[in-house]
Amino acid sequence: MFPIGDDNTGRTLTPYINYLLIALNIFVFVYYQALGTNQYMIASLSTVPAEILSGHDIAGNGLAPTPIPVYATILSSMFMHGSIAHILGNMLYLSIFGDNLENVMGHARYLAFYLICGMLASLSHVFMSALLNDGLYVPSLGASGAISGVLGGYIILFPRNRIRILLIAFTFRVPAIITLGIWILMQVVSQYNSLHAQAEAGVAYAAHIGGFVAGMLLVKSFVRKTVPAV
Repeated sequence: MFPIGDDNTGRTLTPYINYLLIALNIFVFVYYQALGTNQYMIASLSTVPAEILSGHDIAGNGLAPTPIPVYATILSSMFMHGSIAHILGNMLYLSIFGDNLENVMGHARYLAFYLICGMLASLSHVFMSALLNDGLYVPSLGASGAISGVLGGYIILFPRNRIRILLIAFTFRVPAIITLGIWILMQVVSQYNSLHAQAEAGVAYAAHIGGFVAGMLLVKSFVRKTVPAV
């Protein structure tokens, strides 16, 4: 089940911030990360749980010196991606769901919402790593946490919006509450399986869940006007 679009009939605001976020992510990935081949950047500017917990830069064991305060990597890591598939998937979700939130929040509020959700998502990953004492020295990166916040906000504000999904060779229109409900359920199941070493390594499911929950809890405080009935 792959989302390819949603209902934008009620959109009145051009989503400049959403366009900017997509462009910035792509620019960083292409220009600075050299399409994901710049491993030094990943090793130096990603979020490393052990660094956040200690407040100190850690070099060695695959990690490079961090040229900025370690806490700032919570922000820098949000604009980096590990592969072409990683960034394409993230930007697809952001392009589909982000504009609706920007429409009801306004540009500045939407940007603040996006960044806050992303930071809370990263901290969720750090907390889970500390709780499990696992992956403390593994760099994490990507816009997935912030986008998960967008998805959490979307399911609260637009639960009945029809999402166009691609399933094998067919397209269907499914309410957002079902589409995104299945998505977050998959994240929870994947996080549970990862505790038993059954899930694919390298995916920060705790960040996805933390971002989604943050988006659900915060979204209404960022809305600048009444959301039209859908």
